[in-house]
Amino acid sequence: MRKKSDFILRLCLVIGDALALILSFAMAYFIRVHVDPRPYVFEAQLLDFTVTIVLLVPIMLVILAALGLYKKSIFLGKARLPERARLVLAAMLTVSALIVYDFFVGENLFPVRVMAVTAVALCFVFLLCERILVRFIVRQMFRNEYGAKRAIIIGNHKNTEYLADYIAATPESGYRLAGVVANRRFIPRDLKTHQYSSLKDALRKARADVIFQTDEKSTKYVYRQAVSRHLLYYFVPSETALSSHFGDLELVGNTPAVLVKVTPLSGGYAVVKRAFDIVFSLVAIVLTIIPMMIIWIISKLSDIKHSPIYVDDRLTQYNRKFRCYKFRSMKSEYSGMTAEEAFIKMGKPELIKKYRRDGDYMKNDPRITRLGHFIRRASLDELPQLFNILKGDISLIGPRALLPGELRDYGDRSLLLTVKSGLTGFAQVSGRRNISFEERRALDIYYVKNWSLMLDLSIFFKTIAAVFRGEGAK
Repeated sequence: MRKKSDFILRLCLVIGDALALILSFAMAYFIRVHVDPRPYVFEAQLLDFTVTIVLLVPIMLVILAALGLYKKSIFLGKARLPERARLVLAAMLTVSALIVYDFFVGENLFPVRVMAVTAVALCFVFLLCERILVRFIVRQMFRNEYGAKRAIIIGNHKNTEYLADYIAATPESGYRLAGVVANRRFIPRDLKTHQYSSLKDALRKARADVIFQTDEKSTKYVYRQAVSRHLLYYFVPSETALSSHFGDLELVGNTPAVLVKVTPLSGGYAVVKRAFDIVFSLVAIVLTIIPMMIIWIISKLSDIKHSPIYVDDRLTQYNRKFRCYKFRSMKSEYSGMTAEEAFIKMGKPELIKKYRRDGDYMKNDPRITRLGHFIRRASLDELPQLFNILKGDISLIGPRALLPGELRDYGDRSLLLTVKSGLTGFAQVSGRRNISFEERRALDIYYVKNWSLMLDLSIFFKTIAAVFRGEGAK
């Protein structure tokens, strides 16, 4: 829960904003039609009008996101341009965007100007009230230690004392003081019991979610410790370093701290990606449910004793195990075995070296059934993973889901598990099975470090093209 608290906060804001916008426009319609006594010419009924607004909500949410209204610092009131000023601007831009849409489409959304003015006012009021309510709920949760992140502060600097004091005295900040790694003179008198002799000791005992570093000693080591444990890492810069900071600058109390991101895929972007995953998986399941049923029936008839769905443990974000669903494509006698075990069992150990040398791929692999060869070539064996996407186990696009035993083969294993694994990814569309094992892992790491919406779109369309060309796993 603590690792996902920021994501859940933004998701609640998106849902709340959407409901507030729909309600404000519906109320503007009701006031004009049923309260204002002046005559009007308005053909659309309330239900039709509301349905149109619901369909246009994504455009409104994009406007709110562009104004930074889903940034944590703005929501908590720690930005130069206050949240209320942004909400006024958002309400005006939202109604303006709908007026432009109405002009080109001709749906007659605002037949009289006063309705647009009323909509602006109501948008601001409802958005403000909704965010005040969400803020109140979030602060109450933090005060009761639900969702608050456990913080370790490391560094011999005066900011260590400031941060420790602030976090300990301000439960609504969203942090709980888990430990301090510093000389005693940099620790407040009433917090001396939180001192640890080393970062290693603190990480072992304190169950931290975030590390704040206040000095420049061993920054690379501290950062790598945070990355390897999937913790947030904040560096508190000196006054001279503030002008050239990288990452997201936040205020923790009155102390500026830079969130050094392992990947750009965080915050509002993670919400957008998850929303896309939900919509895509739902649509894809509806479109492919009949082919999935046909494959299930054929597979079941060819092997009555075993389930057509193969379930295997894989790893995804933050080293979390999940049950990965695939159509069974391998002969049941080799199911659940490693390649080495299977080839030895069938009496062909000489195939092991060839299989590994070719990047875990072999043409006419003897372990695979005839149906398995077909569904792999057409990438149909992956269809059940649409349910993994819908559940949130994986994303549509991301690094390949790792087997637990594969972790030892990765030098940057913690980087790969910083984001959710994917049904498809950069490595799959960059040669599919024609590139080496090491190259695929390098491409997965590149994706994590350089994620962008444009990169996801590029991978998405390349995947579609590869599937239609029959360039599956074969």
